[in-house]
Amino acid sequence: MMMLSVSGLVACSDDSTAPPPAEAPTRTYRMGFSGIPPRPDLPTAIAAIDMWSLRADAAIMSFELPWDSLLAGVPVETMVIREQESLANYYRFKGHALWIYLDPANGLNRGGEADALVRNGRSITEPAIQQMFRRYAVVVDSIVRPEHLGLTLETNLIRGASPDSLYQAIRQVANDAAADVRAIDATVKLSVSVQVDFAWGRFGGPYQGIDQDFVDFPFIEELGLSSYPYLARFAQPEEIPLDYYTRLVEGRTIPVMVTEGGWSSATIDTIVSSEDEQRRYIERQAQLLDEANAIAVFQLTFTDLDLASFPPQPPGSILYLFVTCGLVDADLNPKASMTAWDAVFARPFDS
Repeated sequence: MMMLSVSGLVACSDDSTAPPPAEAPTRTYRMGFSGIPPRPDLPTAIAAIDMWSLRADAAIMSFELPWDSLLAGVPVETMVIREQESLANYYRFKGHALWIYLDPANGLNRGGEADALVRNGRSITEPAIQQMFRRYAVVVDSIVRPEHLGLTLETNLIRGASPDSLYQAIRQVANDAAADVRAIDATVKLSVSVQVDFAWGRFGGPYQGIDQDFVDFPFIEELGLSSYPYLARFAQPEEIPLDYYTRLVEGRTIPVMVTEGGWSSATIDTIVSSEDEQRRYIERQAQLLDEANAIAVFQLTFTDLDLASFPPQPPGSILYLFVTCGLVDADLNPKASMTAWDAVFARPFDS
């Protein structure tokens, strides 16, 4: 009866006095993923990209350099054309803006060197190896022409976890590569990324911030953010402070973007989680991005990872901690979090 009465009131209301309809919320950030497949299988990798491309307007390519091939004498141009150009063209064909992040360190061990360099008895501290990295940065920029180029990742975590000699080498090579790229390209946006959870002291200790990163990498034009709050002692997504991103750049006008991040959909070791928690993280992430007026957000893994199909991991590998961060499982079956992502993506993009 009450529903009938309300319906009648609405039907008879005077349009001239009715409040204007609320504007649909927009988003300031592009949304996307990387091409990491659930298993080393090309048809599955293509199927995954085709699936996430429907719910993305940007793509990211974030990787360590192919040191084995470079040290074996394969020309840099050959490697970039073989490994990056075709994939970048595929993303552009789908209408995606492109971010590239080059990692001179070890993506799964911020306290150490890239495994391939260690395997070959080499080090990023060597001038010759630094020159290879600088050359790769120039070639990937000139051939692939990304709109955004990152030259090292999680700088504050490397500074906190690695020997100073390694950090100083990474600082040096990133700055030198930035100068090299800028000498040939005046438009690409240059950046590094920082680890948000570490900056907040979530792995132990007080809030640290990232002021030193702006001192050490003065070429930064926009800032990448890495955050995995489920690994940083947040039991629920709603516990993440709304200023989790904005506090890091307080007093600055630099654009920010989440270049990697996520929340596990399953319990790992002592970290208790679920598909519903992951869904709520996507919703909370959107609030953090709105608060920061972010320009982009990326989940590196659209799919879960079929860890058994990957090459054996070195001792101490933490890859298993990220196996269930996908919005779909390893067979591309959607999780609840994909519905939350799609709802955010449906908001009109307003740059």
